[in-house]
Amino acid sequence: MELLYTYETLKLEFPMSDIEEADFVILGIPFDGTTSYKPGTRFGPTLIRQATLNLESYILDYDIDIAEVKIADVGDLAIVAGNPLETIKRGIETIEEIKKANPKVVPIILGGEHSMTFAPVKALKPKSYVVFDAHLDLRESYEDNPWNHACVARRISELGIKVAEFGIRSGTKEEVEYAREVDIPWVHARNYTVERFKEIVKDLPEPVYVSVDIDVFDLSMVPSTGTPEAGGLRFWEVVEALEWLVKNKEVIGFDIMEVAGMELGDVTALTAAKLLFYMIGMLSK
Repeated sequence: MELLYTYETLKLEFPMSDIEEADFVILGIPFDGTTSYKPGTRFGPTLIRQATLNLESYILDYDIDIAEVKIADVGDLAIVAGNPLETIKRGIETIEEIKKANPKVVPIILGGEHSMTFAPVKALKPKSYVVFDAHLDLRESYEDNPWNHACVARRISELGIKVAEFGIRSGTKEEVEYAREVDIPWVHARNYTVERFKEIVKDLPEPVYVSVDIDVFDLSMVPSTGTPEAGGLRFWEVVEALEWLVKNKEVIGFDIMEVAGMELGDVTALTAAKLLFYMIGMLSK
């Protein structure tokens, strides 16, 4: 099946399925048009895919071989450079095409700056948006652009979707006040526990869309990202929370965003690739 706005790129090394037969569809959105500190998220999807070549396809924890899971990879979205809104529109249309071809498939988005998360959320129409992130991303506008990466959670909340944020350690007073005004729960990285995650997420309406901004992790694990922040979460405490979420809620899509870098084998991409395999594994159980 050919999609209007996509082109082929590096793919995972094991056999891929057609969209119509797949349980998961991977789409890269290589956009960094509003990046405000470190550039390079346009290379994120390729870096993550290449990093998977370092990983065993068998997930010890789940007794699942990713190579036996039905996965399609439709390549990367042909972005409109410097124009987040037009790129988002292309993303929405592409994901709607994918879901029309296979209504049961779970889209997986690899990015790419966090502004692009609006596309799958708008296309999939979840009731809740659960995000792991170092930043609140609740600004009304940043650098005179309401579609900046720092505004994505606010744009999503304005759709009437319930938002919950975890691993936060950066935000403005205005963002905190907005979160309080519209009842967005968020947990500071210093106060994060899996139990606290469960307390908040258990009451969220379904279905759920999950977003992981790679900068949520401890900086030693993810040095190549657009807006790095010290004091992040550990890999396994995020995985444990996601395992609980997948077991207890209907998850209809997820993304891993803000992976940047200029070299293959970058540690940030390796972290993202490992998380990608774990997410596919837990959703396949």
